[in-house]
Amino acid sequence: MTHLDLYKEHILDLYKHPHNFGEIENATHKAEAYNSLCGDQIEVSIINEDDKIKDIKFQGYGCAISIAAASMLTDKIKDMPIEKVKRLAKDDVIKMLNIPISPPRLKCALHSLDAIKKALDK
Repeated sequence: MTHLDLYKEHILDLYKHPHNFGEIENATHKAEAYNSLCGDQIEVSIINEDDKIKDIKFQGYGCAISIAAASMLTDKIKDMPIEKVKRLAKDDVIKMLNIPISPPRLKCALHSLDAIKKALDK
């Protein structure tokens, strides 16, 4: 089994059993992102405490890349300073996923980052 095969299995596992899936009732920030190309929809809820991400959850539906990226990204940014989260870019998400992303799937991979930045800008 190659490195890529192992990572594809990891993506599928996160799709089936995503981390941080759910909603935070007392969230300080919330936002939705909708991908009109494929129908993926994600809502993030965040608790900002002392200018850090104290907690973050997401809910919604989408393809394996969209859900796995949301799961991995929410794991990565817990306890991260808000200003650092706002500076995350496309390349950070692609590097985190560690699999080749075709141009049509790029929006799926970045969907959760868009929702997070939208929530933090409110």
